[in-house]
Amino acid sequence: MSRRTRKPLPKRRAGDRPKGAKPFRGSEGRPQGHRPAGKPQRIAAPVPRAPKLVAAAPPPEALLPTKVQTVTVTADENNMRVDRFLEARFPGLSFSHIQRIVRKGELRVNGKRADSKDRLEEGQSVRIPPLKLETPRATAHLSEAGAKTLAALKEMIIYEDDDVLVLNKPAGLAVQGGSGTTRHLDQMLEVMRDAKGQKPRLVHRLDKETSGCLLVAKTRFAASALTGSFRHRSARKIYWALVAGVPKPKQGRISTFLAKDESEEDSIMRIAEHGDEGASHAVTYYAVVETSAQKLAWVSLKPVTGRTHQLRAHMAHIDHAIVGDPKYFNKENWELPGGLQNRLHLLARRIVIPHPRGGVIDATAPLPPHMLQSWNLLGLEADRFDPIEHAPEE
Repeated sequence: MSRRTRKPLPKRRAGDRPKGAKPFRGSEGRPQGHRPAGKPQRIAAPVPRAPKLVAAAPPPEALLPTKVQTVTVTADENNMRVDRFLEARFPGLSFSHIQRIVRKGELRVNGKRADSKDRLEEGQSVRIPPLKLETPRATAHLSEAGAKTLAALKEMIIYEDDDVLVLNKPAGLAVQGGSGTTRHLDQMLEVMRDAKGQKPRLVHRLDKETSGCLLVAKTRFAASALTGSFRHRSARKIYWALVAGVPKPKQGRISTFLAKDESEEDSIMRIAEHGDEGASHAVTYYAVVETSAQKLAWVSLKPVTGRTHQLRAHMAHIDHAIVGDPKYFNKENWELPGGLQNRLHLLARRIVIPHPRGGVIDATAPLPPHMLQSWNLLGLEADRFDPIEHAPEE
């Protein structure tokens, strides 16, 4: 089998400080396990299922009007799309019904027809026609294969309420379909369609070989709110990785531009310059949690931006590639310690995000089997204090 040639990430000379890797909050020289005053929250050991979040009751406007009514756009609804506005005000309304009343001109903004993608402004007057819920569909009987898929999904659930699921995605399961992919999570979610035929929606992605917290919206209302949280960077994500060597400084910030190089066989993110075609700014904070001699380090990562392969490319850029990474691990003459599996050691450990109906979702995923094996072999303590808690949010 021919070996594919990829454009390597820029090399560094021995002793160089990684370009863009700067310490955060005066972290250099801080002893391992240091706990500042106030004892910030630890990443606790995972629980089988998070308690059900108590959501705020829907506002009075959520009751479907049986006659024409006029409502005023609030400050919180400023710049919201017309269709998202209706979904938020009336969560039970079907997408097709929303499109129909907008297309027919039954919904008016300040007396004028509006398109579903038009943005609303605070203080505008919205005329809403009588609305109705569609008759719920009978739940289809699942096949034997469908029942197995549903059981597999339920095994992955680490948080659930009426609007949101957080799944512990296993390593090796693709999130969406692609070339050569026959089974993926988006396809599996078909078995979770509700009585109205709504299928849970993915609101972010994880690489196929990355395990851990994956957020899924069960309703259009939740999908809109959660997508907005990611867009406005209100979501806080923490990843754990096992990397080659020990980064110096032990806590830092990596800031680069990334661009995609594509070929017929593969695609890879490369370090780019500002202004390069397709280049996007990417920022990652990292912190060394524990080390295994000077050979390996357990690193906690907080991505500020969400670029493709960002964490994998950034760690390779500072010459501390993630163990088992088939795309970005380019260290020559480096041997995997005995007993460790040659699989990607990257876990989406924790996600903290505002709940669409109030409150906060805070979910944590356990180490996947291959990483747990590595932690045990190396004597790493999975309940250690995680210094990434101190990293800035931007």
